[in-house]
Amino acid sequence: MERRNESSPSNPAASGTTDSGKLTPIGGASDSWLQIKGDPSIRERVFDQTRRASEFDRQVDRVLTIVERLFTEKGVFHAIVHFSSNQLTCWFLNDPFRYKVFVGGSVLDDGFVDSLPHKSPWIGTSVDSSVLHAILQEFKRLRLRDEHLYLRNGSLNIINGMVGLSFSCDGTHYIAADDFQRLSILI
Repeated sequence: MERRNESSPSNPAASGTTDSGKLTPIGGASDSWLQIKGDPSIRERVFDQTRRASEFDRQVDRVLTIVERLFTEKGVFHAIVHFSSNQLTCWFLNDPFRYKVFVGGSVLDDGFVDSLPHKSPWIGTSVDSSVLHAILQEFKRLRLRDEHLYLRNGSLNIINGMVGLSFSCDGTHYIAADDFQRLSILI
């Protein structure tokens, strides 16, 4: 049985999921990649803005190492790295219905990861450690490669294997992790 949000003039980019959790494409798109265009006024002015380096940008390798450790050592199954605002939003296996937000300074403090209880990653993950590392490195590339079109935040859910991306042009992408780590250019 397929559940689907109905597309309407007020929501032309609506998409649902099937019971298996896979994206249900709209308009003939791939079943592993959904692109949603955002606010037209932001898209029209994207070349009038430039990315300003955040603290997460200046310490991007350290931030991504921390995120990787949260997935592999601390029981995080879904994380959003908000590069522009220096925050991590994480969902933990031991409390999956509540997210925790960690902001800049606390994330970058020595001992941040070690202050969290050790939890083994869930056995049923869809993303193995080599793919996890490749995805996080692609987040870095997409964040730093261009001053006008850049990644604002990237998310990964290792249980359903989905990557979410939000760009400076207000475009959003949802793509299967296996496909994402094989792609070289998304925008």
